[in-house]
Amino acid sequence: MKLILFLAALIIIFLLAYIASNNRKGIKFKPILIMLVLQLGLAFLLLNTEAGLFVIQGISNLFTHLLAYAGEGINFVFGGIANEGTMPFFLTVLMPIVFISALIGIAQYLRVLPFIIHYLGLVLSKVNGLGKLESFNGVASAIFGQSEVFISVKKQLPSIPEHRLYTLCTSAMSTVSASILGAYMTMIEPKYVITALVLNLFGGFIIANIINPYKVSEEEDIFEVQAEEKQSFFEMLGEYILDGFKVAIIVGAMLIGFVALITMINAVFEAIFGISFQVALGYLFAPLAFIIGVPANEVVESGTIMATKLLSNEFVAMMDLGKIADSLSSRTVGIISVFLVSFANFSSIGIITGAVKALNEKKGNQVARFGLKLLYGATLVSLLAAAITGIML
Repeated sequence: MKLILFLAALIIIFLLAYIASNNRKGIKFKPILIMLVLQLGLAFLLLNTEAGLFVIQGISNLFTHLLAYAGEGINFVFGGIANEGTMPFFLTVLMPIVFISALIGIAQYLRVLPFIIHYLGLVLSKVNGLGKLESFNGVASAIFGQSEVFISVKKQLPSIPEHRLYTLCTSAMSTVSASILGAYMTMIEPKYVITALVLNLFGGFIIANIINPYKVSEEEDIFEVQAEEKQSFFEMLGEYILDGFKVAIIVGAMLIGFVALITMINAVFEAIFGISFQVALGYLFAPLAFIIGVPANEVVESGTIMATKLLSNEFVAMMDLGKIADSLSSRTVGIISVFLVSFANFSSIGIITGAVKALNEKKGNQVARFGLKLLYGATLVSLLAAAITGIML
């Protein structure tokens, strides 16, 4: 039954992508099939083998130690603010982003990250049917996040055609930044965070190959990582620390706004219709939850979490999942957890548009025009990752 449901999910997800395709005759099936097999193999390795368990435990332990180190700095600044035994979300989940952002800056300064991005991107370009630019950008998106990644292509941005820009933006919205992986791991199981990160990287290329297929000539495929303005070590460190703090503050502000708005809308909706707005959306998203493998008796609750992520952001949805996780099966928690690990939500349209517009206004306007289609594609990436997780659990 699981296999039949999985095959049905693949058909539906690919059909939804095919319907939105701007060049159906240009779809390249070979790289799509190769990447789908890679997704299945990597998901099996990460979720069902001792080797995968070893890798995930290693990464999880690394972030556990990093979060503990971050806690020392947080306690030094904010110690005594929280009541003993309490765990304020801002301090325990968001503030560690500052420390992890600093580590990313150090890795970037020592040229470790450019090395990883270049060679991993080069390998991916051999199998994904896309250009080197798209491949490098996909890897960079998983490290820097949906805003910062465009800085690495700012010199080429004016000459990037709209169809390639869509693929770059799809990668940015489908992945998450390394600086907030630790935050996610405090809210959902680390193995699902890592699995989603890997699956979404390939999933972004798969969906882009269907919705937005094109060929890239050798002449068009010249890409060089932009050299950053030379800074001293401590200038760089200060910049990345401040960037991490800005991210934490922005996420915190968005959470305050979204949680308050959802609470108000739920109250008004319930007073008028006798059912909360989120539950109503849960019924709308229930069929999607079912096709990705959620048991029939849990599709409404799962659909509610999925809708919350789309309308607000993944942090709000992860908090809601944490509240009801004990009442759901472990299979459902795993599937929905993987679905949540991406930036695919309405607010990300504005974030990506703003990031590109700050670098090139004309290209930012192009992103704004295909914003909804971008969100559509990125959501299909999340559904694909969740469906693959469902067949493995």
